[in-house]
Amino acid sequence: MRTVGIEEEYLLVDGDTGVPLPVGPVICASAPADGQLTAEFKQEQIESGTRVHLALDTLAADLIACRALADSAASAAGARAAALATSPLPCLPTLTEGSRFAGMEQRFAQIAREQLTCGCHVHVGVESDEEGVAVLDRIRSWLPLLAALSANSPFWNGMDTGFASYRSQVWSRWPMAGPYPVFGSAGNYHRLVGDLLATQVPMDHGQIYFDARLSRSHPTVEVRIADVCLYPDDAVLLAALVRALVETAAREWRSGAQPREVPESLLRLAAWRAGRFGLDGELVDPLGAAIADNSTVAKTLLEYVRPVLEEQGEVALVESLGRQVLGRGTGSRRQRAVFARTGSLGAVVSDAVRLSNVSAAPLLERHRT
Repeated sequence: MRTVGIEEEYLLVDGDTGVPLPVGPVICASAPADGQLTAEFKQEQIESGTRVHLALDTLAADLIACRALADSAASAAGARAAALATSPLPCLPTLTEGSRFAGMEQRFAQIAREQLTCGCHVHVGVESDEEGVAVLDRIRSWLPLLAALSANSPFWNGMDTGFASYRSQVWSRWPMAGPYPVFGSAGNYHRLVGDLLATQVPMDHGQIYFDARLSRSHPTVEVRIADVCLYPDDAVLLAALVRALVETAAREWRSGAQPREVPESLLRLAAWRAGRFGLDGELVDPLGAAIADNSTVAKTLLEYVRPVLEEQGEVALVESLGRQVLGRGTGSRRQRAVFARTGSLGAVVSDAVRLSNVSAAPLLERHRT
């Protein structure tokens, strides 16, 4: 079984008004030196990362602990931590000090100045760059569905954008972001990255913002397409599906099966539909160019990775988590429901703070019983 870990970015907000607060550096200055809480591009956000895990139970408990740690540290700085992928309330974000972030703002101007988004990155262990690139080649068409499953950013600058994930639109402004081609080999992957860096558009490897990529820091494939999930359950589901996709793709590679040559332009449109509708509209079928209802697309993914999930004893859990998100919707639907009921974006943020931090004990057990 492959190792898996989750990195999440959280919005730092005033607990009463919901307005983002620039307290990230204050939090990091007093945080333990274990790297679980780190500064991000803007002072109104912070990042946490779980340790690597084999079992979903321990991953879930670690995820909840990371969220609790972030919220506790935020509270000590006069704020709260919310798993929101964009701020519902208007905010002019504050750049975090440092030469790299200053260089990003200088190079990318308004794109960088307006950027305040929170994502979820899932890392899954691979044996080599060659295996990792083979995985990247074979999971491309499934990534938009993961974006739909995590959609959690309908509001921007105090307005309903009409998107389930407006973060996906804001993030796509970076010239390095989005779908990637079939590479064919690790050599081709690294040559393309080198060519991109030679244009002096991305500042460094960290700005190769493919929807999924090889990690520079860990022996992992890093899937980056998702919003930070409002519900911890959905983040665990996302991690389980990504790990199963990675293992399924690696097995296909070892058996000699070739990746599907889906055009990047089609993948971009599939991701756009996922961002626009989330799970509240039709999605592009990962196995073709047609559209299909979300439950059909989700079932297609489940059947694709079922052999791996069965071996790992995770079928029942993943099916239960999947039924839950299809039934109640993602964080985007919840945010809109709270606003429709209260007429207050501050209430949306308060609700998100509460739902971001739930008890770990029943998180997975209730899906097994």
